[in-house]
Amino acid sequence: MVILIVSLGTIEPYVEGPLLDSLYWKEWYNGQPLYQGENYIYYENILLGHPQIRQLRVRNNSCSIHEYFQKMFKDCYDAYTFATEDQSPFGPRSGSAWEYRVPNNEFELWHWGRLGTYGNGGYIFELTRDKVATAGEIKQLKSKLWLDSGSRAVFIDFTVYNANVNLFTAIRLLVEFPATGGAIPSSEFFTVKLLRYVSNFDYFLAACEIIFCFFICNYLIQEIIELHSYRMAYFKNFWNCLDFLIVLFSLLAIFYNVFRTIKVSLLLEQFLENSDSYQNLYFLAYWQNRYNVIIAFTVLIAWIKIFKYINFNMTMTQLSTTLSRCAKGIVGFAIMFFIVFFGYAQLGYLIFGTQVESYHTFGNCMIILGDFNFHEIEDANQILGPVYFITFVFCLFFVLLNVFLAIINDTYSEVKDDKTLKEVDFDIYDVFRKVGI
Repeated sequence: MVILIVSLGTIEPYVEGPLLDSLYWKEWYNGQPLYQGENYIYYENILLGHPQIRQLRVRNNSCSIHEYFQKMFKDCYDAYTFATEDQSPFGPRSGSAWEYRVPNNEFELWHWGRLGTYGNGGYIFELTRDKVATAGEIKQLKSKLWLDSGSRAVFIDFTVYNANVNLFTAIRLLVEFPATGGAIPSSEFFTVKLLRYVSNFDYFLAACEIIFCFFICNYLIQEIIELHSYRMAYFKNFWNCLDFLIVLFSLLAIFYNVFRTIKVSLLLEQFLENSDSYQNLYFLAYWQNRYNVIIAFTVLIAWIKIFKYINFNMTMTQLSTTLSRCAKGIVGFAIMFFIVFFGYAQLGYLIFGTQVESYHTFGNCMIILGDFNFHEIEDANQILGPVYFITFVFCLFFVLLNVFLAIINDTYSEVKDDKTLKEVDFDIYDVFRKVGI
């Protein structure tokens, strides 16, 4: 996709050729037909419903042309924003492909592309199960100029299911058309297990999930009692904040698990009743991915809580005391660090933003800062490139990094010399020795 699509005129040959060839697998490699009435991809993945092509457009005259060039340019199409989005019918002004459709899927968020954030509505064209008929409809859209200078983004959405591994894959191919011309393709693949309970091991996991729910309910009751007792002072304790986050994330995970199970059942029932339409499982796959993120943070916080139970050890006590005592110094250092960091990010954006791709936005400059491609910035500016690199390395690595290490080192030396920490009432190593470990 990245190689084939480089401009507005190359997306339609891609759709008519490689895309249709990839979506309609009708024969085995020896010419024998595949399963009748179904479309497969790579022989093992069944295509659920119809693929969908959706485009987003901007209004004509959505930008301003200087008076010197108004006679030369009659049309002006700005970059895509929600303010410049066109929702009026165009072309023949009849048919779903030429009329704007508002999304009707709950919980489906906007799509973040490389150039902007896009809404979920658009001008939608659904492919059919027949490759020849679909190719004919695409040629008809092409002849009537479905894609033109006002097109800013084209989405190709479809979902496949592999029964061998019980996994759904929601696929979204996106081509963005900047106002400067050209095309920027990208893609998203969400492979998720939406049908959770199929094998014996899945039912074992279901039993574990039920036990987890009872544990969280008990956990929740304890935290509510503690919160009622201490009121807002509850949040002054660091470990209480971690307990609160664990309960919160766990409840969100339980809620989504129930919602996902019910929603998948309803969608699959609709699909079995009417398989001749686009089956939108992308938003479920998207939220399944966010569910995994919630689980990941919950597990991370649970691991952090281990420090609470091993804090009786002398080494861990010194470590936690060092971090607490140097907190103010680190905050002051962080302010100084980010002043220098943002200054250099802004400097890199203004000097190299128009010449080096990795510096084309301020956000990219903050991400890439410190991971230089020296030859790129040197080619962009033979004088300022090396000066920028040398001064950044000196300020950040030779000065600020050493200041940070000095803050930690001085505080740790003070903690080790603190006589009040010499004796610990309870050392976990003593427990291990007593029980013979």
